[in-house]
Amino acid sequence: PGPIDHDRGTLERAANLPGWDQPFPIVEVLTERLGAPIHLGNDVGVAVDAEFRLGAGKPYRSLLGIWWGTGVGGGIILDGEHWHGRGSAGELGHMVVRLGGRKALNGLDGTIEAYAGRAAMEARARRLVAKGGKTKLFEIMARKGRTRLASGVWAEALERRDRMAVKLIDEAVAVLGAGAASVVNLLDLEAVVIGGGLGSRLGQPYADRIADAMRPHLLQPERPPAVLVASLGDLGGAIGAALLAL
Repeated sequence: PGPIDHDRGTLERAANLPGWDQPFPIVEVLTERLGAPIHLGNDVGVAVDAEFRLGAGKPYRSLLGIWWGTGVGGGIILDGEHWHGRGSAGELGHMVVRLGGRKALNGLDGTIEAYAGRAAMEARARRLVAKGGKTKLFEIMARKGRTRLASGVWAEALERRDRMAVKLIDEAVAVLGAGAASVVNLLDLEAVVIGGGLGSRLGQPYADRIADAMRPHLLQPERPPAVLVASLGDLGGAIGAALLAL
């Protein structure tokens, strides 16, 4: 879950794994300990590959994958090939959508992840509650035996029309739409595939809402990309990892 260096076999850092902020030779270490060939890929990157080869992205030659969950990850397919750049291409969540905006958990300001990542939305909800805001989010979380606002908690709160949940998700959809439209304007992609915990859980109705949020920001709104939900679900990452090894 982070930028990787294919040539060196290192995971450069992983913002959502505490303390993992320096490059680590994970391929060398695991090869030594397991005695088997090791292949290294970004978690969202391999899931996007799986959707492109076997899932919702199969009809297309170019696409943007958006994995909307604890954070916001991404992957880009160009002319039938995954674009890795120097190891961290596709990091949609770290695109700046508001100069001087809200700080993300990785310290960057005004990024998509700062507004749409599930962890950031939870932190925002907790701050609003501390200021007297009302929500059923944490009541639902406790009833489900969770310690975090998991995707199922958000989904139930939306079904119950919880005002705070609706507001935060609406804001996330708007930011995701603006960010996705910017990528499409830059690369003229055929499709956008929405996956991840929240993306898959909320399904095509919210993919459609992201498509609607994209339209005002598209250079060619008369030629929007298809916007689809990932079809491989939670197994997408595992399938993509297997394809990477193959």
